[in-house]
Amino acid sequence: MQIRVRFRQRDQRTIEAAGSSGQSVRDLALAAKVMGILGECGGNCACGTCHVVIDNAWIDRIGRVVPGSVEDATLDFSSNREPNSRLSCQIALQPELDGLIVTVGNDV
Repeated sequence: MQIRVRFRQRDQRTIEAAGSSGQSVRDLALAAKVMGILGECGGNCACGTCHVVIDNAWIDRIGRVVPGSVEDATLDFSSNREPNSRLSCQIALQPELDGLIVTVGNDV
């Protein structure tokens, strides 16, 4: 089953891509050439260049960053951090996330 994700750019342009269960949102964004998702650390939760903001309708399914976690510390370096910010390398696609909407958190 293909799992669809809509990547919204800060200028409101949207790119829709479909990936497989278990694939990270980061890897899907890179495959779809989504601007603003760099993933420079290779998905190791160390750089923050895969920052996304989860749409309010999806945050309860995805979950918020765990305070004090490595992801939390990494996001602290982002100038655009929001309450729904996550690192896309830390979100694995699963069937119940079909239709997920995220906004690219980095400036493009």
